[in-house]
Amino acid sequence: MTATIIDGKAVAASLRATVADRVAGLGFRPGLAVVLVGDDPASSVYVRTKDRAAQAAGIDARTIRLPATTSQATLLATIADLNRDATVDGILVQLPLPAGLSQQAVIEAIDPAKDVDGFHPINVGHLTDGRPTLAPCTPMGVMHLLRHTGTPLSGARAVVLGRSSIVGRPMASLLIAADATVTVAHSRTRDLAAECRRADILVAAVGRPQMVTGDWIKPGATVIDVGINRLADGRLVGDCDFATCSAVAGAITPVPGGVGPMTVACLLENTVTAAIRRRG
Repeated sequence: MTATIIDGKAVAASLRATVADRVAGLGFRPGLAVVLVGDDPASSVYVRTKDRAAQAAGIDARTIRLPATTSQATLLATIADLNRDATVDGILVQLPLPAGLSQQAVIEAIDPAKDVDGFHPINVGHLTDGRPTLAPCTPMGVMHLLRHTGTPLSGARAVVLGRSSIVGRPMASLLIAADATVTVAHSRTRDLAAECRRADILVAAVGRPQMVTGDWIKPGATVIDVGINRLADGRLVGDCDFATCSAVAGAITPVPGGVGPMTVACLLENTVTAAIRRRG
């Protein structure tokens, strides 16, 4: 068996076009504010990518750059100003933050109605409870990919490999809401490979390069590789060994070009959703 390669770039481009069409029909331009603290090169690249994608979709995007020496009080005051700003519909603080700044305090300071990352405890609670909310962008992107491929979700056995608050846990909540039977597996799971082999849908999000091999995959399963890891030789690889897994799976995302592009597209989708809800 040779797996169908799930083209995340193409699906993301389609979603961005849909978002742009929605914005064009609103009669106003949603506003997105991105706060970047420090000069981490990777974070700077991510922020530029988000800014370009937002502008292309008709969203007013602005980046607020603060030095790495910014105090917690100054950062929280900046967020408070954005919470009060009626032209801002979505707020995103680029993570990780420099040492000495409390990530959790910053997340909790963002108005939940503007929390387009979906990390605020109120939004997390709504997601867990199955209520409409702003969900984290990467798990949202995975759901778009699964639906695009026509993967049956209702009644499917799904295994989420990884239990982070950014991907693993919200991923499980979204799959449960879609009526899948979900197992969250992690480093303490007994016989991890056996759990994965039971999955009709396997979402790998552990941050360990090529950890999942083909003998962990149920024949014909849909494999979504959220991981992105840089090897010593400079190559980017996922949490799954693509060569062996694609020989067994029915469909699989590549790295890069799979889940990554979906995260930015879903950020735009969340921004428009937040704008519509805020403005009635």
